[in-house]
Amino acid sequence: MHPSLKHLIALQGVDLRVAELRQQLSSFPARFAELDRQLVAARQRLDDSRAALTKSLTERKTLELDVEQWKQRIRKYKDQTAEVKSNEAYRALQHEIAQAETELARAEDRLLERMVAAEELEQQLREAERALRAAEAAVAAERNRLESEQANLEQELAALAAERERVVQALPADLLNLYQKIARKHGGVALAEVREETCSVCRVRIRPQVYQELRRPENDQIFHCESCTRILYCAEHDAAGVAHSPTP
Repeated sequence: MHPSLKHLIALQGVDLRVAELRQQLSSFPARFAELDRQLVAARQRLDDSRAALTKSLTERKTLELDVEQWKQRIRKYKDQTAEVKSNEAYRALQHEIAQAETELARAEDRLLERMVAAEELEQQLREAERALRAAEAAVAAERNRLESEQANLEQELAALAAERERVVQALPADLLNLYQKIARKHGGVALAEVREETCSVCRVRIRPQVYQELRRPENDQIFHCESCTRILYCAEHDAAGVAHSPTP
């Protein structure tokens, strides 16, 4: 194996993990924003419940006033019946009383409906308050977990940056440039392991003589896949197998 290949393999491992960590870290703003949206939604439901109950109570006061007005009108008509002098006037008042009592009954029905609705709205408000408290607790716990996860990923990323610097210093500048050029072209994957005489990335067959050279421990050449142009390498156990295999 080329003496720098082990450093390239290590570098690719670091770079791929760095890319993975950055991808994971890039998701955190959206994940935190989703937690904020959950709280906003829970608070909005509570605000809506409060507004609905307030409206219902206002309508209830109006209906209560309406009921009281009809009662007062009925009392007034009944008081007037004691003062009328003719049957015609008496019958007219009785008619007004009957109409007022009908309207009173309707007003009381509406008031009863509003009272029942208010009870339901009060229950909904209590549920919305409980839901908000539960959401706040759940969001706080999830936010703490995400912040801890984010901190761990950032810590690992910093450690990898130091590891990458160490690995890079062990590589010749021209080989590092070649690696970076190929990595940019192939989504960060500049190396490909050869397995069973095949490039493990693009699945193209490797020429036998190239495969044999790759497996020789004393090989000092860099070989590329003729299809995808990635730098080829064989796992060390394969090379060791060749080195220790008996001579036919």
